[in-house]
Parts: sequence; C-alpha cells; structure tokens
Amino acid sequence: MDIFLLLEWTIKSVVIILIILGGFAYLTLYERRANARIQTRIGPNRAGPWGLLQPIADAIKLIFKEELIPEKSDKVLFILAPVITVVPAMILLAVIPMGPDILGFKIGLADGINVGVLYIMAVASIAVYGIVIAGWASNNKYALLGGLRATAQMVSYELSLALALVGPIMLANTMNIREIVVAQKGLWYIILQPLGFLIYFIAAVAEVNRAPFDMPEAEQELIAGYHVEYSGMKFALFFMAEYGKMIVICFIGATLFLGGYWGPFVDQVPLLGPIYLFVKVVILLFVLIWIRATFPRIRYDRLMAFGWKIMLPAALFNVVVTAAIVLLLEG
Repeated sequence: MDIFLLLEWTIKSVVIILIILGGFAYLTLYERRANARIQTRIGPNRAGPWGLLQPIADAIKLIFKEELIPEKSDKVLFILAPVITVVPAMILLAVIPMGPDILGFKIGLADGINVGVLYIMAVASIAVYGIVIAGWASNNKYALLGGLRATAQMVSYELSLALALVGPIMLANTMNIREIVVAQKGLWYIILQPLGFLIYFIAAVAEVNRAPFDMPEAEQELIAGYHVEYSGMKFALFFMAEYGKMIVICFIGATLFLGGYWGPFVDQVPLLGPIYLFVKVVILLFVLIWIRATFPRIRYDRLMAFGWKIMLPAALFNVVVTAAIVLLLEG
C-alpha cells in the first residue's frame, strides 16, 4: 500500500475523531448556554472567559472521579459496554463528504463508497448492543429496565429512520453520499422530501434517546436508566456517545436533505463548502437543544405507539409516493 495514502487516511481519521471529541466537549457548553438563554438564566460563565473552559473543567472532574464497578456485575461486559456505545459515533462521519475536491484532494475519509447510506444504518445499529449490555451487566434491575426500554425504543424508530433515508436514495438514484450531495446542487431534498426530513429528524431524536424521547430515565424510578451504575470516565463515555451521535445525525441530515456542503460560490471557492456544512450542522444542533428545552417527556406507551402507528406508516407512505413520482417522471 502506498505510504502516502496510508498517511492521508491516518490524518483524516484523527481529524474526524477530534471533530467528535471537540464537538462533544463544546456541544455540552453550547447546550447549557442555549438552554440558559431559552429559560432566562445565565448558564456557565465562571471557568474561563464567557465560560469557554467549562468543558475542560468538566473533563478534569470526570477523569479524577472514583471508578466504581459493582461487585456482582459482569465486569468484562460492564467495562466493554461504554466502548461499544461510543465507537459508532466515532466512525459514522467517515462516509460524510465535508467539502468538494480541492486540487484533487478529497475532504472526506471514505465518502466515495457506493453503499454510504447502508454503512450509516449498519454502524448506527451497533450502539443498541452497548446499551442493552450496559443495563444487563450492571446486575441492577432498574438499569436493566432502562436498557430494555432504550433498546426497544431504538429498534422501533430505526425502521422509520431507515425508510426516511430511502427518499433521497431514490431521488438521486444512488447510495453514494457524495453523489447525493452533488444531486442537490440545484435544489435541496428537504424541498422535495419535507415529510421524509420530518420523519428522519423525529426518529433521529428518538434514536439518540434525547428529550422528549429520553425514556430510559423514568421519573418513577429516580435513576438515570441503563448507566446508573457507571461513574467517572465510563459515565463520560455514555455522554460522549449521546452528544457524538447528536453531531452525527445533524451531519447526516444536513448532507442528505440540506444540500451538504453546497452553497453560493462553492464552485469558485471550494473552501466555503466545509463552512456551509458546519453552519447547517450548528443550526440543526440548536433545534435539538430547543426541542429539549421546550417539550416535556412523553409517556413510554405513547412513545412506542407513536413510533409504530404514526411514524412507520408515514415513512412507508412517503416511500411509496416518492417511488411513484420518480417512476412517472422517468416514464
């Protein structure tokens, strides 16, 4: 293998991991400050200028917190569960094109593969195993209940999530994500697929267990769900997985429905591409934060009924209508 190609892949992989790690750290600050604004509070403003060092202070606190492992837990699985949960968030960005080619150099790791959308769905489903293993390995009935609730929720909404991605695939006639972005050069798919984008966004919120779909945390149990027995950096890994997946679903939504890196003058100035993509991701992240600050948690039975009785039929309807329109236009 060409040593320069291997070096390029290594550098790109490190950059992607740093995007997730840095994004996780400062997304927590972004959320706390945005929630404070929405709820007429101040938010973190003591650690560093404007509170910018707050994520670093939180990281130092978590690093030095005592690591506890329950005596009767399955210790191997207990340690492995946070790793299984966080890995998908780290590697999903590999197939997202970050910008157009600049002097023949691709701003992306593996965004040219022909089954990019399939890769996203396959890797995203791995996180379910980490959550159910975390609940079971803790040997705690409340953690197990939280893990089962989260698993049932994620499996249910994955169906709608996958079907929502079928619309852009049919419109672009490819599963190559870079080609889907190029196909949106004239018109974003959110215009052609408003129902598909709405289904994707709602299902993605449920997939990452965010409010108002954070069912693992049940008020009547007064615990944090499947990660109740975790502390220190293991606990931080679960949070890293949640916030990392928030970043990833916003990247995917921006790429498949909002034109990705395309925007005014990208043809003339390719470096504008990553900037446009970053702005779209930040806006979608704010919407996620806004939803958390606005809507109360819904009941679990209603959450599951909403997923199976409303989201899934709506996603199937969107696929059928999109397929019919594509066939009519081609005919």
